[in-house]
Amino acid sequence: MLTPHARKLALVVAGTLVAGTLATGLTALSEAANARMSAPAAHYAFHTYNNSNDETFNQLLGINSHGLISGYFGSGAQGHKNKGYLLNPPYHQSDYVVENFPGSAQTQVTGLNNAGTTVGFFSHTNKANPANNANFGFYRQNGQYHEVNFPTSDNSAPPVNQLLGVNSSDIAVGFYNDSAGNARGYMYNIGTGTFTRIKISGAVSLTATGINNRGDVTGFFNDATGPVMSFLLTHTGHLYTFVSGGNETQAFGVNDSDEAVGAITIGSSTFGFTWTPSGGFHHVNDPKGMGSTVVNGVNDAGDLVGFYTDGKGNVDGMLATP
Repeated sequence: MLTPHARKLALVVAGTLVAGTLATGLTALSEAANARMSAPAAHYAFHTYNNSNDETFNQLLGINSHGLISGYFGSGAQGHKNKGYLLNPPYHQSDYVVENFPGSAQTQVTGLNNAGTTVGFFSHTNKANPANNANFGFYRQNGQYHEVNFPTSDNSAPPVNQLLGVNSSDIAVGFYNDSAGNARGYMYNIGTGTFTRIKISGAVSLTATGINNRGDVTGFFNDATGPVMSFLLTHTGHLYTFVSGGNETQAFGVNDSDEAVGAITIGSSTFGFTWTPSGGFHHVNDPKGMGSTVVNGVNDAGDLVGFYTDGKGNVDGMLATP
């Protein structure tokens, strides 16, 4: 698989490149000490959607307010390439639309906005060891693909760049890996071609995964000692950090109500969650999942997308509607 953000890139767009730093930490509110899982905040109807080209491995990664879903099929193992797609309502097999970066061997479509701009990452290779596949970010707008990579000489080998989310102002977020292998989160303005680093004081590695239409950013990070924890950084500079019971906690998406979604890893099990600043954590697990559910995207209606592992060991695309 291409380097996954859940368990789970030479810039060719026009514009002046400006590398900056997003100020953080004006207000830091931590829920690390007492965050616990609780009963679901909403009851969900769970639906499974798998592309018939490979019904053994599908991940649904983003959903917009029109119900359009982004994702991909294929495990990424050698001979089972990641292939990107969009899935339109009413979600029949005929409603899948192929989306792969031109000339790529593998593509994941990780996010989209309400205007139809999509983001993701691709690779030119499908090697036996997925860690040896270089990743490059991209966005697609008005039918045109554009490669996006953070402008730095301090890249990992092979390089890793991924765009993971985008809002309706065409502001995307993602990360690159530096030469030490640590993730460096950033924001990318598609209209101007400018980059802004996203930093949290004390973070050794940080991945930005989602951004809402207010400009609030979510993702996950780790410091020198503690577990992987999630963050929500608002457009006003307020920083929330949250982790469930000291377990690895990764946020992958956020809607305009600041409802963040993601996954909590406890031992060999993974549990989906939603989280809000006022309500904290609520678990979301597909009843067909065998100890592994990941929630990767959420829209303003509270519809969730992600994936789960079933009793046969297949990874299945999941839509959960409240």
